[in-house]
Amino acid sequence: MEKYIKYLKENFLTPEQYIISKFVEHDVILLGEDHAVKSNLDLCIKLIPLLYKAGIYNFGMEFGASEDQADLDKLITGENYDEMEERRLMFNYNVKWAYNEYTDIYKAAWKFNRSLPKDAKKFRILNLSYIYNWEGFSGMRTPINFKKIFHKGNIEAFRANLVEREILSKDEKLLILTGTPHAFTKFKNPIFDGNADQFFILQGGWLGNRLYEKFGSRIFNIILHQPAMNINTLLPDTTSGIKTIETIMKSLGNKPVGFDLLNTVMGDIPDDSYNSILYKAFTLKEMSDGYIFTKPIKEQQGCTVDYSYLEGKNFEEVQNNWPDNDWNPIPKDEDNYWNEVESYVDLRKRYLME
Repeated sequence: MEKYIKYLKENFLTPEQYIISKFVEHDVILLGEDHAVKSNLDLCIKLIPLLYKAGIYNFGMEFGASEDQADLDKLITGENYDEMEERRLMFNYNVKWAYNEYTDIYKAAWKFNRSLPKDAKKFRILNLSYIYNWEGFSGMRTPINFKKIFHKGNIEAFRANLVEREILSKDEKLLILTGTPHAFTKFKNPIFDGNADQFFILQGGWLGNRLYEKFGSRIFNIILHQPAMNINTLLPDTTSGIKTIETIMKSLGNKPVGFDLLNTVMGDIPDDSYNSILYKAFTLKEMSDGYIFTKPIKEQQGCTVDYSYLEGKNFEEVQNNWPDNDWNPIPKDEDNYWNEVESYVDLRKRYLME
């Protein structure tokens, strides 16, 4: 542990300082999150004024529909803030995403924009997705079915094209919050394939992969502290590389920190999670360029549930637009709905820590 502890002591940066520092050499930074973890969203909210001060005026989120971009722009630059509108915008993209911290980012951006001089450039939240068509999905994932759901084409390609058009082609900068796999740049994750010689293939084509392949070093990715997948069970796992990081951070008082994995001793931390299948000696730098530790996994909390999320909504609209019903069955009623929403942010249950 000594070499890791020594490195962090000599190169200590808070998560906020670390993220801002990476924009000196990079234009798009992808933060890979395990969804609905409160400390990650709290960090994003704290970053808004710091990003703006550093000349980064855009924050991108996976959770948001491009069809609603004009309405979102209006919401966070308007004179008054409309909580019903914030819920409508999030519901329009995902009927089950009833978590306050995601829309709190809207409110934080609005408050910050209100503090700026009238004619100043405003901070913008960029919706990176579009409205999918889950209605009528049978639960069977086939190319024909997915073409109906993702009717504007592959979502990773859509997001990459949007980032290029709205940000990179204009020489602007962007911080993106997205699910961990979407943030991969050089790394391609293994997935089971019974016909492959080693019974797995490498899956690329994620948002980060696409951006990095085209724009190279302009793109940088950072993983937010989270469990890995166990190599044998694919269940959440806090051993191996994750355990090493937690041991290091405990010795430093669990202070939140951001650090490079590339070209540092921290990137040499060994890991034998599911991601390591291809490698004889897998280390964390193979997966990500940087890393942020906010708090130990056992101390992390899920986002808070917004119990007003369905106000004014017809529950049939929820059922008709329920995403991924092959993973999570369509709720039969509102009680069933709230049980599902609450269960997802029970991190002790999600991470098998009970």
